[in-house]
Amino acid sequence: MTHALLRALVSRGHAADVVLSAADGDPYEVDGVRVWPRTGKADPFRFVDDSDVIVAHVESASRPLALGDIRGIPVVQIAHNAGAFTESALRKRPAALTVFNSGHVADRLGELCVRSIVVRPPVQLNDYRTTPGDAVTLVNLSEDKGAEVFYALAERFPGRQFLGVRGGYGVQITPHGPDDLPNVDIVDHVAPHLMRDQVYARTRVLLMPSAHESWGRVGAEAMCSGIPVIAHPTPGLRESLGAAGTFCDREDVDAWAVALRKLLDGRSWRPASRKALARAAELDPAADLDRWCSEVEALARRRLRVRARVPS
Repeated sequence: MTHALLRALVSRGHAADVVLSAADGDPYEVDGVRVWPRTGKADPFRFVDDSDVIVAHVESASRPLALGDIRGIPVVQIAHNAGAFTESALRKRPAALTVFNSGHVADRLGELCVRSIVVRPPVQLNDYRTTPGDAVTLVNLSEDKGAEVFYALAERFPGRQFLGVRGGYGVQITPHGPDDLPNVDIVDHVAPHLMRDQVYARTRVLLMPSAHESWGRVGAEAMCSGIPVIAHPTPGLRESLGAAGTFCDREDVDAWAVALRKLLDGRSWRPASRKALARAAELDPAADLDRWCSEVEALARRRLRVRARVPS
């Protein structure tokens, strides 16, 4: 999500530099966004004095907020959930602008902010659109994301190929041996720019039995290809999938099996696919990205006015 936000700023003529919190080789550039691996604690000072706006995640915003106070630079923080840590951070020190990833998170925490907007995780149709495959897929094989539901369904549908993608975080749950579930193919973590060709091009139905999901970007990505999604009814998934989603309680595997069996029938899959495509079109990020850029540009102009008043 953050890369998409910075990419939008670059497309409007701004410079965007990302200072990583970990050492990761040499500096590089992605879509015009310059990325600088960590070299030491002083890294931010290489950029901060030439910056008009600082962008940080709520989870790691304490130092950027302090730097912003010292240098008089407005700070934007991105809030991805309504968890206790996020709420505590917002109560402690709000930023000039807080960006929430969904309406329900904004409704929960917006009153704690100086100013806030909602920018749904931007998903561009052309970045993810492909021809769906045949597999039933789960992305991130952790308990929280519903790995146990995934494996239970694989046992009930032995003639159907299942695709499990290791997640970038969380303890991954995998079968003990290759003969445990021969219809399950487990692949390593897939980089975002490869998801279309390596995951969605193999997927017929996407499973999202997540215990927690403030939005659910994977579902939005899959719908770009008309891939139906079965999901646990978290507030975020209800908001992102809308009427295109099929919702089942993650504790009721029988209900998941009924829903999956229905969607694997071509007569039911086709209308569900059309609903997914329609919902993906509704989630076009253009308006959200325009508002995001306008808000950041307003903060940058404020910073420039302050600079102009400071004597040299």
